[in-house]
Amino acid sequence: MKIKIHLKIFIFIAVFILTRQIELYGVLMLFAFIHELGHILSGIILGFKLDTLNIMPFGLSIQFKVSNKEYNQKVRMGNKLAIKKLFIALSGPLTNLIFILIFFFFNISFFGIDRELVIYSNLLIGLFNLLPIYPLDGGRILKNILHIAYGLEYSYKYTNEIAKIIVALLTAVGSIAILYFKNIAIILILGYLWYLVFVENKRYKNKAKIYESIKEANNLE
Repeated sequence: MKIKIHLKIFIFIAVFILTRQIELYGVLMLFAFIHELGHILSGIILGFKLDTLNIMPFGLSIQFKVSNKEYNQKVRMGNKLAIKKLFIALSGPLTNLIFILIFFFFNISFFGIDRELVIYSNLLIGLFNLLPIYPLDGGRILKNILHIAYGLEYSYKYTNEIAKIIVALLTAVGSIAILYFKNIAIILILGYLWYLVFVENKRYKNKAKIYESIKEANNLE
């Protein structure tokens, strides 16, 4: 398994140290790792092998090896692979929900971390990852549902458009929150989300050109 560390994480660590929130950041990264274990476990159960582990500013991301036969089992406009990816994407937030419920109903300790902080951290990670912005879990969930319902081309298109709308709305709300809380971490989070949207939008445009070329080639025939 390959491990990749995104260098932007060191910028985030420095900012959280300066704003005296490094303890919270450390707890968030701990539960982000546990969140990712949920993905790994579900992926292994579904028969996938780990390929790459990415360590990013707001958590971790994994990639599985996919065999060619996985693409050939059709389900409506998509395939069974999309259903498996959907379950893997859901397993991360589900892991956070399990932790929230356990620590909400039972007064127990976890590595000396306050019970309230455990609940708060898992709530933040779960909600953040459920944002419909690819490659966050919410974006993956949305993309795979659309893939099954409308096909791969439209799944890319609709996921890309919804992500841009969501991040624009979050920026508007976040701007008010920055003025109210005066917390630079909000700026970092919004900047990171815009970075994700920018990268995915670039990928979508490249894919759209490929689909357009295929259509033109089919028309010529």
